[in-house]
Amino acid sequence: MTVLRTSLRNFFAHKGRMALSAVAVLLSVAFVCGTLVFTDTMNTTFDKLFAVTASDVTVAPKTAKNSETPQNGVPETLPAATLDRIRQAEGVKSVEGGVSSPNVTVVDRHNKNMGSSNGAPTIAGNWTSGSLRSMEITSGHAPHGPGEMLVDADTADKHDLKLGDELRTIAQTGDLTARVVGVATFKVTNPGASVVYFDTATAQRGLLGTTGRFTQISVTAASGVSDEQLKQNVTRTLAAAAGAKAGAYKIQTAKENADENRKDVGSFMDVIKYAMLGFAGIAFLVGIFLIINTFSMLVAQRTREIGLMRAIGSSRKQVNRSVLVEALLLGFVGSVLGVGAGVGIAIGLMKLMGAAGMDLSTKDLTIKATTPVAGLVLGVVVTVLAAYLPARRAGKISPMAALRDAGTPADGRAGWVRAAIGLVLTGAGTASLYAAATADKASDGSAVLGLGVVLTLIGFVVIGPLLAGGVVRVISAVLLRAFGPVGRMAERNALRNPRRTGATGAALMIGLALVACLSVVGSSMVASATDQLDKSVGADFIVQGNQRIVPQAEQAMRQSPGLAHVTRYKDLDATLTSPDGKADTGGVTAADPSYADDLRRPVTAGTLKDAYAPGAMSVGSDYADKHHVHVGDTLTVAFKGGKTARLKVAAITSDDTAIDQGARYLSIATMEKYVPADRVPPNMIMFAKAEDGKETQAYAALKKSLEQYPQYQVRDQTDYKQELKDQIGQLLNMVYGLLALAIIVAVLGVVNTLALSVVERTREIGLMRAIGLSRRQLRRMIRMESVVIALFGALLGLGLGMGWGATAQKLLALEGLGVLDIPWPTIIAVFVGSAFVGLFAALVPAFRAGRMNVLNAIATD
Repeated sequence: MTVLRTSLRNFFAHKGRMALSAVAVLLSVAFVCGTLVFTDTMNTTFDKLFAVTASDVTVAPKTAKNSETPQNGVPETLPAATLDRIRQAEGVKSVEGGVSSPNVTVVDRHNKNMGSSNGAPTIAGNWTSGSLRSMEITSGHAPHGPGEMLVDADTADKHDLKLGDELRTIAQTGDLTARVVGVATFKVTNPGASVVYFDTATAQRGLLGTTGRFTQISVTAASGVSDEQLKQNVTRTLAAAAGAKAGAYKIQTAKENADENRKDVGSFMDVIKYAMLGFAGIAFLVGIFLIINTFSMLVAQRTREIGLMRAIGSSRKQVNRSVLVEALLLGFVGSVLGVGAGVGIAIGLMKLMGAAGMDLSTKDLTIKATTPVAGLVLGVVVTVLAAYLPARRAGKISPMAALRDAGTPADGRAGWVRAAIGLVLTGAGTASLYAAATADKASDGSAVLGLGVVLTLIGFVVIGPLLAGGVVRVISAVLLRAFGPVGRMAERNALRNPRRTGATGAALMIGLALVACLSVVGSSMVASATDQLDKSVGADFIVQGNQRIVPQAEQAMRQSPGLAHVTRYKDLDATLTSPDGKADTGGVTAADPSYADDLRRPVTAGTLKDAYAPGAMSVGSDYADKHHVHVGDTLTVAFKGGKTARLKVAAITSDDTAIDQGARYLSIATMEKYVPADRVPPNMIMFAKAEDGKETQAYAALKKSLEQYPQYQVRDQTDYKQELKDQIGQLLNMVYGLLALAIIVAVLGVVNTLALSVVERTREIGLMRAIGLSRRQLRRMIRMESVVIALFGALLGLGLGMGWGATAQKLLALEGLGVLDIPWPTIIAVFVGSAFVGLFAALVPAFRAGRMNVLNAIATD
C-alpha cells in the first residue's frame, strides 16, 4: 500500500508532465481501436448484406465465382430447363431464376457514369421476388417491359435521378436503353454498389445476349426443411436428371454463399486492417521513446526523494515498483481515453468513406469485446515496458549518492557497451542492405532488405547518443553560432544529456525515415516508368478503363478518323507445357501484329514480328532460362475453354522491363483458331497510332468517338505519364497521412522533453536571468535547442530513409524499374519543415520558462 500511495502521489504531483505521455498512448491506442472498430463495422455491413440477399440454396455454374467475371466478359449461365429439374426435388417450396452481371456501366443521356466513385461495382440484373428480401420499392413500380428499369435509392439520390429519366446500360453484349420506372431502397446498408434491375427477358437479352438462361437459381425451402437437407435433395435430383452431369453445378446453402462472399471481401479488408495497424505500431514505437524520456527525467528530478526513501528503509524493488506503478497508471488512463477516442476515429473514417461513395451506417457500428481489451492491454504493456529501464535505473541509486544530489549514476562502461552494440547492429544492417542491393532476384533480396531496415533502425536508435555529440555540433556550427552566447548555450543544453537528445531525435527519425524511403521509391518508380515509356512505347494513344473494352467501344475507336492503325490486346488463361514437360499456368497475350510497333520490346533471340505469324509465339527471357527454351522449340498451349495448340517459339523477349514483363505473345488470328468465338475475351487495353502530322486532330477525334463510353480513358503518352505520377502521388499522400500520427507523437516527445528539461533546470534558469539573460534570450535559447534536436532527428531519419529507398530501388531494377531518382525538393522541404516542427514544439516550454520568477527559481531545491 505504501508503494501505491507513493506512486499515486507522484503521479498526480506531475500530472501536467504526464499529460503529453498520456496523449501519446491515447493516440496510439485510439488508432488501433479505431482501425478494429472500422474494419469490424465494414465486415458487419457486408455480412448483413450477404445474409439477407442469399436464398436458402443457390445453384450456379460450377466454374462461376462470385467475385469474378469470365474472361469473355459474359457471366457463366445455366439453361432454364434446370429450374424444372430443381422443382422436382423434395422439400422445394419455390424456384426462381436470376440474371446478374457486375461487368456493366450505366450512363445518363449526357454520358455521365452513374456508378460508384469508390471502385464498388455497378450490378445489373433481373427483378425477382427474391429481390424483396434485401430491397423494397419506395417509388414507382417494378420493370415490366424492355424499355423499363428500376434503380437503387442510393444511386438515385447521388445522381438526382427521377422517374422517367432515361439511362443506358453498357454491357459486353450491347447497349440497353430504358426509362427509370421505379426506385428501390435497401433494407440493410448498401456499402456503395450501384444496382439496376430489368424484367427477366430484357435482362437475359441485354446482359447475356440470349434468352432462356440464368446466371444463378434461387431455391426456397419448404417449411421444416433445413438448408443442408435441401442442398442434398437438389444435388441428388440434378445428378439423377437425364443428361445432367453431377459435377456441373455449384450448389451452396445460404451460409456457404455468404461465407464465400465474405471471404472475397475479407481479403481486401485484411489489407486495410493490417496496413493501418502497421502504422499504429510505428506510432507505438515512437511513443516508447517519449515514455522512456519522460520517466528518465522524472526519476532524475526525484533523485533526492528516492535517496530519502532508500535511507528510511525502501528497497530497490520498492523504488522500482513505485515507478512502474506510475507507468501502469499512465498506461491505463491513456488507454481508457484511447479506446473512447478510437470509436470516434472509426466514426470519422466511416464519414470519410461516405464522402468517397461507400455508405456505412453508424447503426452497424461494431465494437467487439476484444477491441477495448486489446487497446487496454497493448497501451498498458507498452507503457510499462517503456518505463522499465528508467525504473531499473531509479532502483540502482544509492542513498548517499542521492542525498548529496549526485543524480542517477553515470555508468561510463554502460555507455561504451551501448555504443559497441549500436555499431555492431548498424554494421550488420548496412551489410544486409548491401546484400539486398546486390541480390540477383527481387524475391530473395526483399527479405534481406527487411532485415537490413530493422537492424539499421535499431542500430541508429542504440547509437543515437554517440551520434548526437558530433551531429549536433555540426548543426550548431551552421545554424547557432551566429546567435552568439545564446546559440552556444542552446548547443550545450542539447549536448548536456546525449542519451536524452538521442532518444528524442530517434522518435522523429523513425517517421521521417519512412517518409524519405517511400519518397525515393515512389519517385524512382515514376522516373523508371517514364523512361521506359519514352524508350518502349511507340503508340500515340492508349485506351483503357476499369473494365474490359466492350465491342461497341472498340468499333467506335476503329471508326475514329486520323488513325493509322488500331491495336487490340487480349490476355487469355492458358497452360503452357515446355519441352522439359513442366506446365505453367501464366497465360498468354494475344495482340495484333502492329503491337510489335506499339511496344518496342527488345529481344534476346529471334524477331518479335515473327511471333505474330500463324502458329508462332514468343516467350519471356525468364521463362526461357527457367525451362531451357530456345527459338525454334515447340510449346504446347492449352487454352482455357478452347483447344490445345502446338506453337513454335519465334522470339524470346527481354524481361528487363516493367512493361509486359514475362508476357508470351501470339497473334489474335492464331488465338481465334483454338478459342471459340463466344470464349474470346474482350480487349483489356487498346492502342492507336495517328497518321503522320495528324496527332492533335486524331487525339481530339478519338476522345469524341469514345464520349459515349465514359468508363474508358483516352490518353496520349503525356497523359499516361501524368496519370502514373498522380496515382503514385495519391498513394504516397495517403501513407504520409498515416505516418503523420507517428510524427505527431514524436513532436509531443520534443515538447515533453523540453518541458521537463525546463523544470529540471529551474535553478540554472533563475541564475542566468539573475546575471542578465533577458526573457527573449531565454525563450530563443530554448527554441534553438528544440530546433537542433528536431534537425538532428531529421538528418538521421532522412539519411537512413534515403539509404533504404536506394536499396529498394536496386530491387525494383530487377523488375525493370532501373532509374534511381532522389526527390530532393521533398527531402529539403521535410528537413526545413523539421526546423519549424522544432520551433512549434518549443513554444509552450519557452513561454513557461520566460514567465519564471527569478528569486523563486534560484531558491528552488
